[in-house]
Amino acid sequence: MTTKNPSCKQVIVIENMKYFMRESSMHVININRALKDIKSNVMADFVHLDDKGIIISTNNVAGPSDLQEIEKYVKNTLCVVADQITMPRLP
Repeated sequence: MTTKNPSCKQVIVIENMKYFMRESSMHVININRALKDIKSNVMADFVHLDDKGIIISTNNVAGPSDLQEIEKYVKNTLCVVADQITMPRLP
């Protein structure tokens, strides 16, 4: 089966950040607010921890501007450990 559009709706954000999960619901709210501010139609559904890092699941496939906004939010939130944050990417 082939699809016309990209089908992956997850963004891998950071590695080894278990304490980020303590406030995951607040992070989803803030990420959605940041995406709404840039007039994106992508919204974060939930955040979960995987063996690869923190994964943010979205309602649509994230574009480059969406990934950049998510990266900016995470770096501002976790400024203490910004060197451990990798570029958000689609798996």
